[in-house]
Amino acid sequence: QVQLVESGGGLVQPGGSLRLSCAASGSIFTIYAMGWYRQAPGKQRELVATITSGGSTSYADSVKGRFTISRDNAKNTVYLEMNSLKPEDTAVYYCNADRIATLLGTQYLEVWGQGTLVTVSS
Repeated sequence: QVQLVESGGGLVQPGGSLRLSCAASGSIFTIYAMGWYRQAPGKQRELVATITSGGSTSYADSVKGRFTISRDNAKNTVYLEMNSLKPEDTAVYYCNADRIATLLGTQYLEVWGQGTLVTVSS
């Protein structure tokens, strides 16, 4: 069994910064692409940023230049650095791994974390 656990959410004022972390646990051999998604109240879940196992990144237009995704493969952890936060960034942020291979040879597809709430408000 593998698990993703997010942390780092909270309340921040407009213009402020937060850093989200997502740590994978279990008998992990390798994690392929990882990403951050978010879901605001009353809206559908949307893609925020992705990063491949080799470090290539992509971003939603709404966060380009403000958010940075990174990963530490040795720690099985992905990060989301969020700067210049706006009220419209308020949402539950979810971590995703598109595929996780374990030391036992098991492959887990589309693994999700439980989410962490980010609230941007004065």
